[in-house]
Amino acid sequence: MLALAVAALGAGCGKPPDDGLRERHGGPQRIVSLDFCADQYALRFADRERILAVSPDAGREFSYMRKRAAGLPTVRPVAEDVIVLQPDLVVRSYGGGPQAPAMFARAGIAVHTVGWAEDFPAVLRTIRDTAKALGAADDGLVVAAQTRHRREALAREHPLRRSALYMTPGGVTSGPGSLIHEMLTSAGLDNFQSRPGWRTLPLERLAFEQPDLIAAAFFESLTNHPNRWSPSRHPVAQAQLAERALVPIKGAWTACGAWFLMDAVEALARAAGAPNPGSAE
Repeated sequence: MLALAVAALGAGCGKPPDDGLRERHGGPQRIVSLDFCADQYALRFADRERILAVSPDAGREFSYMRKRAAGLPTVRPVAEDVIVLQPDLVVRSYGGGPQAPAMFARAGIAVHTVGWAEDFPAVLRTIRDTAKALGAADDGLVVAAQTRHRREALAREHPLRRSALYMTPGGVTSGPGSLIHEMLTSAGLDNFQSRPGWRTLPLERLAFEQPDLIAAAFFESLTNHPNRWSPSRHPVAQAQLAERALVPIKGAWTACGAWFLMDAVEALARAAGAPNPGSAE
């Protein structure tokens, strides 16, 4: 199938590149995005007329830029479906699998892989690098600077030092060494989950010790499809949702390491500085 798609590309299948667009914008003019993380960058840093297709998830509720995706064609992250479109740049995070860059290289198509960010410096670097790849280097510098300034504005010491537990419907939380941990600490909060990496909710600990806040992610859409045996359904976890101060974290804020992560950080920072419900603070 890949060989047939490459042959179709060589035969001139699909709409030819628009030289007028290249003169007006520079950079890639026929962009295809393969997954919703890549979608966010393509939709933010490329004009609609330069986007051939986005992923089927671009308009989903966990896509921050979903409004800009309205009306754009979508494509499956399958080599033959993409190659016949004759893109001059494929943007991906995970779409198409680990062999995607090599497959598209064989067809002579440039690929930019959106970097995986585990901390805020990596987020800023990813913004700059991906915007540059999309032909919007100056805009990328502006967005990265705005993101950095938003975080720095929260860096002052908070008068109320509180702890927060990140919780998803699937019963997952995150400790040090993750972007979620960075999000919590950037908001002036201590991460209740002290063990590094992604883990199930610490139900035993929660039975005797509680955080001040719950950062509840994806609960508005149940994106990660919890089953009846999810730790988030346990009475101990349910008590946290009912009794602790709750900060709803939209799935679109944290589904991808990008500038919009600061929306979640700022929401948490506001909660960190607010009195506990019913307290005299």
